[in-house]
Amino acid sequence: MLYAAVEVTWASAGTTVPWKEHASYAPAVQLLLAALALLAGGACLASTRTLARPGRAAVATALIVTLPVFVVGTNGLPIYFVTLVTLSGIESATGLAQVLLNTAGAVLLLLVGLSYRRRLRGDCPRCGRPHAGPSDGPFVHPTVSLAPKRTRRVVYLLMCGVLPWAGVKTIWTLGGDALGVSAGAWQRTTSLGASGPSKAAASVGIDVTVLAAMVGGFLLLGLLHAWGQVFPHWTLILSGRRVPRLLPLTPAWLTGIPLAMYGAVLIVMAPLMAVGVLPEIKPSAPFTTSSGVTWMVEFGGLAFAGLGIGLVVAARSYAARTHPVCAVATATNRSD
Repeated sequence: MLYAAVEVTWASAGTTVPWKEHASYAPAVQLLLAALALLAGGACLASTRTLARPGRAAVATALIVTLPVFVVGTNGLPIYFVTLVTLSGIESATGLAQVLLNTAGAVLLLLVGLSYRRRLRGDCPRCGRPHAGPSDGPFVHPTVSLAPKRTRRVVYLLMCGVLPWAGVKTIWTLGGDALGVSAGAWQRTTSLGASGPSKAAASVGIDVTVLAAMVGGFLLLGLLHAWGQVFPHWTLILSGRRVPRLLPLTPAWLTGIPLAMYGAVLIVMAPLMAVGVLPEIKPSAPFTTSSGVTWMVEFGGLAFAGLGIGLVVAARSYAARTHPVCAVATATNRSD
């Protein structure tokens, strides 16, 4: 209802809400989003009731239809995250609010859908295991474990997609030329409107977006290794304590899915532009050739898709390895 109220207010007032650079939501689209939000809210309320087969099918259909809409709306979340972390400023407050609303909607709908699916299967809506007794008792957490070797290899391979993109940017920040772009032109362009931390990082040869990718790599390692489940010794007072599951999973899911979608689009766009199926992007500073822009689009796609898919794969493994169950369920299994 809150989401719908915000969308209707923006549509009525003619508020500009950007969904990508130089493009904004049309009022008709905002009203459609408001209607879908109300449909999703009704499905969530109905999911708590005992329904006949047609009712269950209607609830499931509503959740399946509306969830992707909110997920797609989270696409700009990583970009806003980088600008906030680097203190670069927010281009649009309404754009950020829209992304956060979509993110909250996607997370809540996903949780409702998961709980609803478990109830339909006769499982505990909280832990997902079939058991008798209450579903609000204490949890039993599994032992600390490392991600399977196959999962680690896949994630490491996906992370290699970051190397061309990060390598080119590092060459520029270190004073070299690449893709027809000189270091001076790159530094002049990126310094316009850059924050103090961004300039400080660039002065020692570190591009701030590459630094953000390194943070994503650190999160990936935590999802794969044991120190992502129990705080290691270098965390001082937290050492030895169990890491809350949502602490790494929330940023992994929220950034991984939008990055994967955005990167996949760029990976497809670049070769289509190269062969003329899509029009080439006209070069703008600091780029001097369309081919340079095309290569950078492809490198960016490999980096974003690699990091995004890697986060999703690692988060899925982490969620499965750390999934707690109700103590009642473990007691039932032992008695069986």
